[in-house]
Amino acid sequence: MQGTWKQGLLSFLAPIVLILVCRWLFFEPFVIPSGSMIPTLLVHDHIMVNKLAYGIHFPGSTKWISQWGHPQAREIAVFKFPQNPDVFYVKRIVAVGGDEIEVKNGKIWRNSQEIPQESMTEKLTSGEVNEEAFDYYKELGAVIRYRRGERELSSFQSVKVPEGHFFVIGDNRDQSSDSRFWGFVPEKNLVGRAALIWLSCDQTLASAPFLCDPQALRFSRIFQKVNP
Repeated sequence: MQGTWKQGLLSFLAPIVLILVCRWLFFEPFVIPSGSMIPTLLVHDHIMVNKLAYGIHFPGSTKWISQWGHPQAREIAVFKFPQNPDVFYVKRIVAVGGDEIEVKNGKIWRNSQEIPQESMTEKLTSGEVNEEAFDYYKELGAVIRYRRGERELSSFQSVKVPEGHFFVIGDNRDQSSDSRFWGFVPEKNLVGRAALIWLSCDQTLASAPFLCDPQALRFSRIFQKVNP
């Protein structure tokens, strides 16, 4: 028994609609284009973002349908760049509305309390040609890095984060364009919380830069949870 053209059209459109709804409401994939979050996120990491972490926006808009969560310090969030909402950024949240934030010689001070950093001795691999050029530290469970000899150059005078906004910094501290340079992020710009690295590679295909080269996969990073 042959189906009608309406049934055929429905069977074609239903999966597309389902994918679009899931992408709008639940999870959305993003590819890391820069090294600003090294070593937590590497260039060409493919991540899934939990879009239900903070609330639901109207499709294609920064206006909330409903907001039930607020960003918290240490979370890694994807958001629309305040100066160009068509561009997406991923950074670590270090302060939220009402917090006072300051950076002294590379160390973060939040509400007059220094966030401790512990120097690391183990060698990390991030895809850089010269790994010896960097120093790594642990900060509240996260691993951050500075270019060797430049840590003391990272400073930012004390400011208070406005309500409804948050302050972000990249884990690659002196190689990140973040709130230290262009200011606070409104909560309405939130897309979601980085949840999972589902694919990762050292190189993409020359013919399709958005696709991983199967011969350059980083198998140890695939299906790795993005820890705050």
